Amino acid sequence: QVQLVESGGGLVQPGGSLRLSCVTSGGIIDSNNMRWYRQATGKQRELVATLVNRRNSHYADFVKGRFTISRDSAKNTLYLQMNNLQPEDTAVYTCNAFWNWNTYWGQGTQVTVSS
Repeated sequence: QVQLVESGGGLVQPGGSLRLSCVTSGGIIDSNNMRWYRQATGKQRELVATLVNRRNSHYADFVKGRFTISRDSAKNTLYLQMNNLQPEDTAVYTCNAFWNWNTYWGQGTQVTVSS
């Protein structure tokens, strides 16, 4: 059964860091296209970071230099390391993967950046 389960969200002060995890099952960690999205209240969902062919990373301009996407195949986990968080990063963060001609989504984890 293919599943993606996020964790690691929470409340953090501006300038702080969080690491989000997306634990996968069903072989989806071998996907060649894995992504992190976010959606703030009242706004459209936006693409944050992509991991292509398991090693090539791409980032939205608004997170470049602050966020890092990575994977650990031994742990079946996709990560998003987020540094220097700002209030505008507040959103629900969701992992996504394309696998066997289907697109899979996790349930999301809330990140709130506030003093």
